[in-house]
Parts: sequence; structure tokens; C-alpha cells
Amino acid sequence: MASPSKKIASPLLENPFQIPKFAVLDTNEDKVTHEHFLGKWHILYFYPKDMTSGCTTEAREFQIALKRFATLDCGVVGVSRDSCSSHMKFSQKEDLSFTLLSDTEGTLCEAFGVWKEKSLYGKKYMGIERSTFLIDPKGLTIAAWYKVKVSGHVDEVLQFARSVIKK
Repeated sequence: MASPSKKIASPLLENPFQIPKFAVLDTNEDKVTHEHFLGKWHILYFYPKDMTSGCTTEAREFQIALKRFATLDCGVVGVSRDSCSSHMKFSQKEDLSFTLLSDTEGTLCEAFGVWKEKSLYGKKYMGIERSTFLIDPKGLTIAAWYKVKVSGHVDEVLQFARSVIKK
């Protein structure tokens, strides 16, 4: 946690970008496209893998905050490269009521720039860099958080969303 004297960089993007056109499947194997994100605010968060400790904690925290995001008319959507069946098990186990998207081919991860080279115990591999985006009702990505640390992240996103979404 940053000390009060340190200024935290704003996640507001200097150059907002339109969400790319895409079509992927959700937990129920229903097709979801970029059009799903039009008409209301959305949090789109990318996470590495279902049922892992950090991803489970992050999903639980988004679930706990879901009603607070709803007061802003802001949906929450999670994305990983896991299969729809993995998402279903994860969603049921953690009692998640928000949408999880299955980006098995990585097109969404690539489009948002979150498919990165990572390193673990000196071994390099490709994986999802935990990241979160705030998308406005016109489909414009206006804020981004990269290399997210799970602790306190959902509260930070909620606080920022409250500051930009005028209700």
C-alpha cells in the first residue's frame, strides 16, 4: 500500500481506445461480442487462471463489490484463456454472478495487450498480465490498470469508477 505522501498514478488513459470487435464464449457457451459492452459502463478484467489463489481472491472481491458497481450502472466481466467448462466450475465454486469470458485463442488478450512474456523461477513463458480496464457506454476504454496486485485493487477500481461515472 502506498504511503499517503506518495501520489498514485492515475489509470486514466491519455489516449482512450475503442474496444476491438470480437466474439468469444461466456461461461454458458453463449456468444458475447464487443456490442455487449455498449450502452453501459463496464469493468473488463483479465486474470491468468481459474481456481488459482490470486485469481480466486480477485474474483471474490469483484463479487463482493458487484452491488456497488451496479449502483453506477457498471457491469463487471472477467476474462482468461480458460475453457467455458473451467469457467463454469470456477463460477459455481466461488458463487460468481458476473460474466466470465473464455478467450481460448487469446484474441481479446492480444487486442488489449495483456498477453505478455512472464518469468517464474528463471523460466520464461507467455501468460496473461493481470490487468483491468474501464469501458464507457460508447465502448471507449478510458482507464487501465496493468500489472495489478490483487490486494486493494477492486476498491481502487471502484473508487476511480465513482469519480468518473456521474449518476
